[in-house]
Amino acid sequence: MSASLRPVAGEPTVLIDLLRPWVSDGGEPLVIRTSGSGGRPKDVVLSHAAMLASATATHQRLGGPGQWLLAVPVTGVAGLQVLVRSILAGEEPVLVSEHASLTAALAAMTGARQYASLVPTQLHRLAAAGDLAVLAGLDALLVGGASVSPALIAQAREAGVNVVRTYGMSETCGGCVYDGVPLDGVRIRFAHDRQILLSGPMLFDGYGDSREDAVVDGWFATADLGELDDDGRLRVLGRNDDVVISGGVNVSLPAVTEVLRAIPGIRDAFAVAVDDAEWGQRVIACVVGEASLDAVRDAVEAAGLPRTWAPRQLLELDELPLLDGGKVDRLMLRRLASG
Repeated sequence: MSASLRPVAGEPTVLIDLLRPWVSDGGEPLVIRTSGSGGRPKDVVLSHAAMLASATATHQRLGGPGQWLLAVPVTGVAGLQVLVRSILAGEEPVLVSEHASLTAALAAMTGARQYASLVPTQLHRLAAAGDLAVLAGLDALLVGGASVSPALIAQAREAGVNVVRTYGMSETCGGCVYDGVPLDGVRIRFAHDRQILLSGPMLFDGYGDSREDAVVDGWFATADLGELDDDGRLRVLGRNDDVVISGGVNVSLPAVTEVLRAIPGIRDAFAVAVDDAEWGQRVIACVVGEASLDAVRDAVEAAGLPRTWAPRQLLELDELPLLDGGKVDRLMLRRLASG
């Protein structure tokens, strides 16, 4: 990797000063290092044209340019885009880290239109603390970076928060599908196995110094499976490695996770699978809170899922391990579950 292509790093205030001329005049591509939630982290090369295409399309979808609140790390594409969007709008980003609380940071926003971006874990913790209403003054709150339960989205909307679910990744300069609808210029199609393929002006240039096979004929093959619902909106079914075979049965780990998170007494949860000599792969419920294995199995069946999808083991934790960007650290959970 050349000296000019290094992963984004540094204090947000320093990065803002560097980004101002970059946004207005262009320059060398930016590099974001992926979280590595599914394996080894990669360096994703994002051009000036792709980043601004993404930022512009976001503002168009949300109703116009605005001021953005930074509440996620700038080393990830979500945080980087918060700064780029705000600078592009001619507004000073407001940094939560510079204020005593989220409420104080929100009160410091002065833009005619005000936006923020959070990961599901942050929204979940605000809901648990009964603080969702502090976000009600935002014109829109983007929530992405991981799956989020419909119940949590509904709870936030009931509190007056204009939540917009986003789907995207570092390779697409962040979210490129909002509430199941692609941003302007973004196209979606599916491979034969329902793998999601994306195309549009927001696509990355490649990984590190390598540009080979990252984008084929204008299409990027994601690591996710999906389908269109009856309204033509994208429904993400999970990563292509989120469907595991346990005892000869295909089990959707995201579906099991959603059930776990709705069980009374469980504050957070995540389903993983580990290798097992008898079952091939053994599904394990990693939970924060109190629950019994029998209650978990009953809940899976009560939700309409096959009984064969029920976890065969319960792992109780004080909290789920997270990566820097707020995603659940799947690899760490698997190591803990295998221990």
